[in-house]
Amino acid sequence: MTLAPVSSFATGAPGNADLPLTPQPSPGRGSVPFDLPGVHVGTAEYAEGPTGCTVVHVPAGARTAVDARGGAVGMSGGYDFNHAICLAGGSVYGLAAAAGVSEELLARRGNQVRWDELQLVSGAVIYDFSARDNAVHPDTALGRAALRAAREGEFPVGRCGAGIGATAGKIDFGRAEHTGQGAAFGVFGSAKVLVATVINSVGVVVGRDGEILRGNYHSGEGVRRHPSVDYAQLADAPAVMGNTTLTVMVTNVSLADRDLAQVARQVHSSMHRGIQPFHTSTDGDVLFALTTDEVELEGLKPAGFGALASEVAWDAVLSGVE
Repeated sequence: MTLAPVSSFATGAPGNADLPLTPQPSPGRGSVPFDLPGVHVGTAEYAEGPTGCTVVHVPAGARTAVDARGGAVGMSGGYDFNHAICLAGGSVYGLAAAAGVSEELLARRGNQVRWDELQLVSGAVIYDFSARDNAVHPDTALGRAALRAAREGEFPVGRCGAGIGATAGKIDFGRAEHTGQGAAFGVFGSAKVLVATVINSVGVVVGRDGEILRGNYHSGEGVRRHPSVDYAQLADAPAVMGNTTLTVMVTNVSLADRDLAQVARQVHSSMHRGIQPFHTSTDGDVLFALTTDEVELEGLKPAGFGALASEVAWDAVLSGVE
């Protein structure tokens, strides 16, 4: 579905304080099962936006590497150890959802605030205002609702959670199309990896055969074109602001901090195959890589594991536009 061009953003558009907002479930079109004990995923939305958030909760905590790229990153925390990751719409205002997750975790621990009881939450946001005419954004109540909805072993996909208002192929906004959030899970011997991504990119989504699957749809011709075709014409490719792809990778493989960071970079870089162009000056792409430190690599070097995880990441991108 293509979008009507946005010509202006009116002053006085309705926001959270103007509407009787109630967090709603955000199940999407289905879910991707995964087998990582102790990893929970929850989603919630405000249909009035529509906008939403997605929470990955690891109660035991997980070492984390963060790879942030592009010219428009919106992120809070960025810790090297996290109990939860919160992805949300609403641009910088949606960072409040991560604060809501933090508040809910504090309440669950009986308001214990010893330094070794602190619950660490990192968050990142997409700009999803372009597809609507209001200022509704994920807030603390929505973040708490997403955490309360978290369940083990299932990752909701489609237009749900943080991806409910996501779009791709914004070479010209009138040619953009809705996407969503996708996920994929891979098992390689004892090594397991879950990759989930919210696609809100300047670039189009590209299949493994090179076909443009979502974005930059020219309705007059009934075709999707690779952005390079329009960029080559210069005048037909204006810069469209407000983009970001957010990704969470969770593995059970115990990697040294340096290796975890390098695998995060490797997987994030690989995603340019499925999103073209990627990491542009008007994107704010972030990948969080978490490990539950359960198993050692068997017969693989970190680079080999990163290559396998990269294929899972491409599957996750494709899952987001099915």
